[in-house]
Amino acid sequence: MGASPIGQQPIHMQASTELSAFFRPANPSQENQPQENLDPSLLIAMPEISYASRTLPDFVDSDIKFKLGTLMDLLRDSRHESWVLAAYPDPKTSRPLIGAGFSLEVKATEHLQSDPLNPHPFVEPSSAQLWRAAGLNSARLQLILEQFEADLKAWSKKNFRRKIKTRQLAPEVTDEEATKLLQISVVLAVHNARAYCRGFDQLTSSQQMALSQLVFQMGVNLEEFTQFLSAINDLGYRDLSQLGSVPESEADHWKAVQRALIQSDWARRYTSRAVTVIAMFDPNYDEDPGKAEREVRTKIRPLVVHHRKKSHARSDRAVNDSQSPSAGN
Repeated sequence: MGASPIGQQPIHMQASTELSAFFRPANPSQENQPQENLDPSLLIAMPEISYASRTLPDFVDSDIKFKLGTLMDLLRDSRHESWVLAAYPDPKTSRPLIGAGFSLEVKATEHLQSDPLNPHPFVEPSSAQLWRAAGLNSARLQLILEQFEADLKAWSKKNFRRKIKTRQLAPEVTDEEATKLLQISVVLAVHNARAYCRGFDQLTSSQQMALSQLVFQMGVNLEEFTQFLSAINDLGYRDLSQLGSVPESEADHWKAVQRALIQSDWARRYTSRAVTVIAMFDPNYDEDPGKAEREVRTKIRPLVVHHRKKSHARSDRAVNDSQSPSAGN
């Protein structure tokens, strides 16, 4: 199963049209009037929509160096987002996801471009907008959310995850519908990746895919990776081309980019996923992906979570109590 063929009325091209329609006056003659002066009945809008998410720009395959379907297949992999056709809880937040990690209840966000050297704006639509842009019914989304809340309350997150592994969840979307949601989300991630990185168009195909994947996974939370964003937007090494030291300076630049991610809690918590993404920032990744991943893996210190069995905990408490001054009094 792959993405629909690029260029044959692709889903992501439909998305820009449908998302734009959410903000367009029903009467074209009203289109240039300020929105606050329009009759509310003439507007088609979701209540949580922000100015920053008015349109999803058009996208064509030539806008990027990697194949969109390749990233989609990577995200479907169980080492990354996996592929579940029913609502399931995010491992960290417990909020509902579906397909390859499509969030079902994100609100539209006004995400201002704070980099004066980057002319590309951010676009942060709501889950409901993307859901409708994929051609799915809004009432159906609400039913899925209601069922998810009931199931989470009845099962707990742990049992929910167990049902996913044993394939006990009944599908709530088709494979094709989940693919549409994924494709629209990936196109959005590519757009915002360009807004995060001034030199996006000059990145290698693997670097573009790595950054797009980070944006897909983290959304606006990528703003918190200040060291990484500072490193990837530091293009000073290019000015050294006249000094004949480009190879060394460029290598140092990408090592700094990788190091900023390697040292993050994200890399320690999601090591398998992080190794793939971080390795892709190596400018020589395509020559030997395995080597690039091995080099990254040796530098990440996995997050060690200590689990103590209850019986051991009780035993430890008993020992401590017996050694306390008041014991036996």
